[in-house]
Amino acid sequence: MRQIVLDTETTGLLPGADHRIIEIAAIELVNRQPTGHDFWHYLDPGRPIDPGATAVHGLRNEDLVGKPGFAEIADALLDFVDGSQLIIHNAPFDLAFLNHELERVRARVTVIESLCSVLDTLPLARRRYPGQNNSLEALCQRFGVDASSRRYHGARLDASLLAEVYRAMTKGQAALGFGTDVAGLPEDGRQTASMAGTPRPSARVGVDPADWTQHRAFLKRIDEQSGGRLVWRADLETGSA
Repeated sequence: MRQIVLDTETTGLLPGADHRIIEIAAIELVNRQPTGHDFWHYLDPGRPIDPGATAVHGLRNEDLVGKPGFAEIADALLDFVDGSQLIIHNAPFDLAFLNHELERVRARVTVIESLCSVLDTLPLARRRYPGQNNSLEALCQRFGVDASSRRYHGARLDASLLAEVYRAMTKGQAALGFGTDVAGLPEDGRQTASMAGTPRPSARVGVDPADWTQHRAFLKRIDEQSGGRLVWRADLETGSA
C-alpha cells in the first residue's frame, strides 16, 4: 500500500480570503515504511504572509522570492499523490488550501480527493485518546518521537514527525482498519474518495539545490535560537535528502 504523509504551511488561515500555500511536503510510505522518496517545495504565494502566520512557521516574504508558484508544481504534485492514501493531521485545513490552489490554477483536477483517499490522524487520535491534547506536538510526546527542534512549524519537519507518529499510533492495528483499510474508523476520521486502481510506481522527485540552501539557513536559525538543540543536524550539515 502506498501512502503519502502530507503537510502544508500557508500565508494565513483562510483560503476563502485567498491565502495561499507557501510550503508543501509529502513523504512516501510503502507498506508503512518510508521509501526516501518525497515531494517538497517552498512556493511564492504572490501575496504577503500574515505576521501571525510567520510567527507560527517562521517563513518571511523575502524567503520565498524566486520560488515557483503553485501552478508550476501542480502537475508534479498530482502525479506524486495519484492513487495513494493521504495521511494528514487536521486534514480539512490542508485539503481546503490544496483544492483552492488547484481550482485557482485550473489544474486537471480541482478536488485532490478525486485522486486519493484521505486518512485524518486528528480524529483518529481523538478516538483513541478522548479528552486529551491530540496536537502533533502532544502526540510526539506521547509516542516518544523527538520533536525538540520544533521551534517553528514547517511542512517538511511536520510531515516527517507525523509519519513517525502515524506508524507508532497504528502499529499492529491493521486488523482494526489502520493501514490498507480505514473501514474501522468513525466517519469523521476518514474521507472516502475514488482510488485509481493499482498504485503507480514510486515517483522520484528532485529538490532544487536553492531550496536546500534555504532549508539549511532556516535550520541554522532554529539551532541558534534553541541553543543547539536541533535534531535534524544531518540536513544542517550535509543538505542532502
